[in-house]
Amino acid sequence: MSFSESSASALPDSAANAAAISEFLKEPRVDLKWVDEAYEWLHAHPELSLQEEKTAAYIAEKLKNFDCEVTTGIGGHGITAVFRNGEGPTVLFRADFDALPVEETTGLPYASVNEGVMHACGHDHHAASLLGTCAVMDASRDKWQGTFIALFQPAEEVTQGANNMINDGLASKIPTPDVCLGQHIVAGPAGTVFTAPGPVLTACDTITITLHGKSAHGSSPHLSLDPGYLAAMIVVRLQGIVGREVAPSDFAVITVGSLIAGHTNNTIPDTATLVLNCRFYDTDVRDKTYAAIERVVHGECAASGCTTPPDIEYSAHGELTDNSPSAFKQVRPVFDATFGPDSADAEPWTASEDFSEIPRHFEVPYIFWTIGVTDRELWESGKDVPGNHSSNFVPVPGMVTRGVEAATAGVLSYLWRVN
Repeated sequence: MSFSESSASALPDSAANAAAISEFLKEPRVDLKWVDEAYEWLHAHPELSLQEEKTAAYIAEKLKNFDCEVTTGIGGHGITAVFRNGEGPTVLFRADFDALPVEETTGLPYASVNEGVMHACGHDHHAASLLGTCAVMDASRDKWQGTFIALFQPAEEVTQGANNMINDGLASKIPTPDVCLGQHIVAGPAGTVFTAPGPVLTACDTITITLHGKSAHGSSPHLSLDPGYLAAMIVVRLQGIVGREVAPSDFAVITVGSLIAGHTNNTIPDTATLVLNCRFYDTDVRDKTYAAIERVVHGECAASGCTTPPDIEYSAHGELTDNSPSAFKQVRPVFDATFGPDSADAEPWTASEDFSEIPRHFEVPYIFWTIGVTDRELWESGKDVPGNHSSNFVPVPGMVTRGVEAATAGVLSYLWRVN
């Protein structure tokens, strides 16, 4: 029996307590100036996935300021901080902290000092916001009861961090959560918190296809089995899968992000490699599409007379982020009371995340929401707005505070003390 079925009666009525939580969040119990400074340090010192040693050490040092049980080095550089405060539900909140191989062009005074590496997706913001939430929760134990777990996850960008922590015994290092929460900043009107039940981020996979042909001199194509020509035919046919085999009411993306064949103009190579990025909101659509991709690849290889079958390798798997209706019902009333018109319905986002691997592992409900961080005038102007993974992506000032507010509101929707 799931937590939502067996323990719902033990939860605080978030709708009834929403106004009280909203008023509490307006109280200046904690000076969050240091959180802005932490965000700027994290932004200036980005580290790539699986290399986040200094970032993890910085986060762990900040956690020493709180009354919590800290465990470091989980699945690489993962960190957990457990805040215990009597009987009640156990709520896990996750933030990621790895960066991207992007050269920053923001011109910020705290721009990246690591050449070719940038927090271009907002993970610095996520980590700083969760540190701020730790400070608020630690200083406000008279307002909540239960257990709060802050989980800082590395290697999200390569969709390995969550499973690395799970495989390193995460379940034995923390209390079993009853629900998992997470958030992500996005291009959108600054301060707007977007939530929805059901699918909100896509499932994804990388598919690497190696085609085996026969090399020959460029002047003698009749002596070759040209893998470049074969790859081109496959690229064209792959788009036919989305256009002609996936129902218009469904969603599927097949992007050929890389096509490599040969290194000189006068030699036909013996291999070609396609690297695909695929995304879906429905696992049945995914499975049907993958079967079609393999059918097309094998069919085109047969049509070209290949004597060696293609190699098809799946990697970088990301599960569908499918928000639990029970978690949405618990959190949304508090967001509505706290943020008013800035609490809005989320449209499905075509990005992907590995956050849901954690609640899937514990078999508990979860909710993942997004926060807009774009200057409102710019957003409403209709001009091009830098988005996640852009070299110019940066939230407007003040958004770390909104991240702390949203994270704390979500946690308190489960842990608010019932007097």
